[in-house]
This record gives sequence, structure tokens and C-alpha cells, in this order.
Amino acid sequence: MRILGVSGSLRADSHNTRLLAVASRLLPDDVEYVRFETLKAIPPFDEDDEDDPGDAVEHWREAIAAADGLLFATPEYNGSIPGQLKNAIDWASRPFEDPVIRAKNAAVIGASHSMFGGVWAQAELRKVLSTAGARVLDRELPVSYAAEAFDAGGRLVDRELEHRLEELVGQLVEQCRLSLQLAAAR
Repeated sequence: MRILGVSGSLRADSHNTRLLAVASRLLPDDVEYVRFETLKAIPPFDEDDEDDPGDAVEHWREAIAAADGLLFATPEYNGSIPGQLKNAIDWASRPFEDPVIRAKNAAVIGASHSMFGGVWAQAELRKVLSTAGARVLDRELPVSYAAEAFDAGGRLVDRELEHRLEELVGQLVEQCRLSLQLAAAR
């Protein structure tokens, strides 16, 4: 099984990329984790380019197609998700007849400098992913005051929060296992 991690932040030392790293260490040993690292290269969605979207979009779609589950970590920008992340999901939702994101299992987590931990962005991202056709866990994991949330070893300082993260990724893995079993039974 493969989980694709996607950080909605383009910043090199992103708190959300750190959060994905913590989550990847909490996955079961039989689950492969791959982080998508080229979100910045995806061009703005333009319906005129749908027939020839370019290499960056094709790489994005191939990464999604190769994954059994998607784990998104999003910052909150002005009460919503980053534009580049929304843009990438728009590309994944096309062509409308057979989008690569349709029926993909997904979960959303997030870290923010605020005391609310990006809950609005997480809710918004779950809505966008669901609308695009993904099967999204109806859970969130807000990490507040992100600059202080991680220790020197890259773990979450709040062990209860790390335990909740482990439960969330475990639920995503179980949802993926069930989908794989159902697909094999067909």
C-alpha cells in the first residue's frame, strides 16, 4: 500500500511538511510513504490546456494514480487553503469524465501559527476534495502554534496530539485496505 503525502505549503521549512514527516513515521511498516515534492511546478489550471497539461500536471496525476491514499497537510491562508493546493486539486479533478482523484481515500491535517491550528483550511480542503470525488475522512487534526509544536527530533511536543495523528493515519490506512479488498473482490 502507498500513501502520498502532499504539503500545501511551498516553503522549504514548512510546519506542514514537518507534520507530514511525523505522520509518515506513524504509518504501519507495510505501508510505503511517498511525499509529493513538486507542487510549485504545477501551472495554473486552464481548461484550454486540458488536452496537453504539461509534464508537471502529468507527474501529479501519476503520483495520485499510484497511491492508495492521500494525506494532505495544509496551512491556512486568509481562512482558506493555499491557492497552489486548490489549483493542483482542480487539475486532479479533470478530465471530468474520469478524474484521477475520484474515489481516492484521503485525509487532511494541518499546522498553523494561530491558536486554532488551521481548522478553517482543513474544513475547506475536505470540502474541495469531496467535491472533486475523493473519499475524505471526516476528521481534522489542528496543530496550533506550529512554531513551538515540534521538538528538536521532529516529533510533536504534545504526545496526545501525536497519538491522535497516529489514530487518524491508521484510519486512513484501514479505509485504503477496505477499498483494496473491495476492488479485489470484484
